[in-house]
Amino acid sequence: MPDRLESSLQEKIANRLRFYEDLGLGQFYRVRGAAIPNLSFSPVETTPASSEELTLPKAAPKTPASASAIKLPGLPTAAAVPSLFEATSKIAGDTLPIVRADLGECTRCKLHTTRNKIVFGDGSATAQLVFVGEGPGADEDAQGLPFVGRAGKLLTQMIEAMGLQRRDVYICNVVKCRPPGNRQPEKDEVETCSPFLYRQLDVLRPKVIVCLGATAAQTLLQTNRGISHFRGEWLDYRGYKMIATYHPAYLLRNPAAKGDVWKDLQKVMAELGLEVKKPKAK
Repeated sequence: MPDRLESSLQEKIANRLRFYEDLGLGQFYRVRGAAIPNLSFSPVETTPASSEELTLPKAAPKTPASASAIKLPGLPTAAAVPSLFEATSKIAGDTLPIVRADLGECTRCKLHTTRNKIVFGDGSATAQLVFVGEGPGADEDAQGLPFVGRAGKLLTQMIEAMGLQRRDVYICNVVKCRPPGNRQPEKDEVETCSPFLYRQLDVLRPKVIVCLGATAAQTLLQTNRGISHFRGEWLDYRGYKMIATYHPAYLLRNPAAKGDVWKDLQKVMAELGLEVKKPKAK
């Protein structure tokens, strides 16, 4: 067996190690007795890295963690947030104003070229219930607030039917800028913007998250399955209880689905300890 790896393989391993370092993963393990390859990294700074920094740790734990056990949400490009690790880990001392400041006057994806206003979120910073939608529409883009158009008015009615007010909950979207023509956000747009949603949820620490529509649920669950596969079921998002239901805009087009959504919201009400009123007998 040769003592050195081919240069092409060395480069692939070097790139992979840099990726793991960006994620904050600093420990790697090898099979006991296997030779440690001598890897050559391209220097990032003017001072070359020492050979000690390029050598893999010799000690291997008795029960090394498998890579499949690490569950990471969709990772953005490096420009989306200060580091990839922050996109997947709770940040100590984070607050909604800090998240908003980090978002800034965002130009990270192409949606910024057609937006009027960024729609960050609205509601109580201590809300036990958070609604997550897909993205802003025309009215939201004009006002800078989520769910203020026709679908927003229906959402307000749904919240009030639960015995709450809009000021009692928090409402936000996967992407913070309006997709042109109210189209669905594209994959790169979701990957770039979703880390700010993850941070919002970690700051809020809600008791229940309600995903309005497929895009919100697919983003948090990291799945391509349609909403019909899990609508109305209790799901887990990083330790938070989550349920997915139809988007209010869908209900405007399909009023018959309102009954299904009300059943989903009744589950949420029971979880929050709200009174679930039984329909009056006719």
